[in-house]
Amino acid sequence: MVSGQSREQFAALLDPATTVLLTVECQQGVVGPDSALPELARVARSSGALGNIARLVAAAHGSGVQVMHAVAECRPDGRGASRNARLFRAAARLPVQQHTGTTAVRIAPPIEVADEDLVVRRLHGLSPLAGTDVDALLRNLGCRTLVVTGVSANVAIPNAVFDAVNLGYTAVVPSDAIAGVPADYTPAMIRNTLALVATITTTDAVLGSWKAPRRRGGPAATPG
Repeated sequence: MVSGQSREQFAALLDPATTVLLTVECQQGVVGPDSALPELARVARSSGALGNIARLVAAAHGSGVQVMHAVAECRPDGRGASRNARLFRAAARLPVQQHTGTTAVRIAPPIEVADEDLVVRRLHGLSPLAGTDVDALLRNLGCRTLVVTGVSANVAIPNAVFDAVNLGYTAVVPSDAIAGVPADYTPAMIRNTLALVATITTTDAVLGSWKAPRRRGGPAATPG
């Protein structure tokens, strides 16, 4: 639960019928033991963020909350990939590449992917939402609240939150289920940026609202 909201208000915000849990770039080539970004992978694990994401995913599966995994990947020939920023050029030189169909783009343990989960893959850009199928899928699911988890707090997570808010969704961020580098950057970014546009909470608070198993309801009104 968050300051300024009652337990009932928080539970309504996270109603399984209108909530989707999004994991961002929780793939083996990013947060796994053979990550292309070993410092980020270490922080994601040592901070407990990856374990908390796994807990949220398991609870979502048990509560009827739709889970969506956003994966960043590229073709082996690089066709269609973005090259208009330093980040993309640096990523192209890394020893581990996020190639389509490889182990690097599989969701990393301990997160479990269920048959009903949706996996959305992008070949370009910085955001899980912009230029992907995510928005259309969320609207078709009747989503009003998007719970954003994953990496990195430096780039993809802020992109996801801003895009979600701009598209009319309410963004919820469990602060202990995202990670970035250096480790002390994440709380500063949450406090000074994400807290202005998203509901900041904790993994335990979200789990508490989902602990009673409920079936997903029918279609709900979508954001305007």
